[in-house]
Amino acid sequence: MVGSRNQAHLPGEIHRRHAQGPDEVPASCPDRPVLRPRPRSDKGEEDTRDGGAIVAWRQSVASGCPFTHVFVGDLDADRAEACEHRLRALGAPARRFVGPAAETVPLMVRQVPRGALCLAYLDPYNLQYLSFSLIEQLSRLKCVDFAVHFSLMDLTRNVDMELDPKRDRFAEAAPDWRLNMPNGLSKASLKDWFFDYWCGKIRGLGMTISDVMPLIESEGRAIYRLVFFSRNPFPERIWNDVAKSPNLSLPF
Repeated sequence: MVGSRNQAHLPGEIHRRHAQGPDEVPASCPDRPVLRPRPRSDKGEEDTRDGGAIVAWRQSVASGCPFTHVFVGDLDADRAEACEHRLRALGAPARRFVGPAAETVPLMVRQVPRGALCLAYLDPYNLQYLSFSLIEQLSRLKCVDFAVHFSLMDLTRNVDMELDPKRDRFAEAAPDWRLNMPNGLSKASLKDWFFDYWCGKIRGLGMTISDVMPLIESEGRAIYRLVFFSRNPFPERIWNDVAKSPNLSLPF
């Protein structure tokens, strides 16, 4: 899983302030499906760092609003079980789901208490696994916000090759993108157009995308954009405040 303590701090800060917000916002602390729960290490590091699910739980506790439910899913049963055990050892009310996200996310959605504040933190390895259909399913939750790592590295390196229908790895992330591509679009403009198209699909779900999109870099290269979107303007205002903070850093 690609992540760092500061990257997970943003959603944690959103949760703390959101749960203490106006009366029209439910007062319960958020329930959160967390995908790709494994620990990680970078090249040259001897030790592994906590994966996104662990960092998210620690931050929710530090922010004074622990998650009431933590759902973790993985294709690998051993990894899902290990993550659940690590979370429970820290006091988290964790539950594991084993299988492809297309199967486990609907199960997670059905387990979320009605009216709960939710943050769906999506941290896919590349765009191939940023499934729009899963975002669509999660968006059916009444009070859900999204923090998504959108892979700029995958987009920049491969978008022109994905024009080949035999590959079509980006079809899950942005359905019908090739059919909607303008005639005469240059390769240099393709990646920007694709991102705008994806944002348009998200807005089609009734979501508002924050203009504040922290750029996550490694060794001077753009890796991800951290994209936040929601229906309610209140969490967006909080996100904009936190993500613009001059003290914020998002190093690997």
